Amino acid sequence: MRETVYLLLVWLSVISALAFVLFGWDKLMAKKHRRRVPEAALLGCAFLGGSAGAALGMAAFRHKTRKPPFPWFVPLCLCGHAALLAWAALRP
Repeated sequence: MRETVYLLLVWLSVISALAFVLFGWDKLMAKKHRRRVPEAALLGCAFLGGSAGAALGMAAFRHKTRKPPFPWFVPLCLCGHAALLAWAALRP
């Protein structure tokens, strides 16, 4: 059981770091009027475990905070990932 929680924490941490970097990169490219990171990539990264990094990236870079579906999708994924982590930690 503990190995599962550890692996899940590693997965969520790595994907969250990637999401944070992607949000920062997309903001930088937006300021420079250059090619952007596709929204599907940002949302997909948040869905696949990077919701914590995506939420931090949205707050830190003030990016995609009002554009639908980001304001509701990222927190929803974050709740789902927290529930998954709690379930993995509490199961016998």
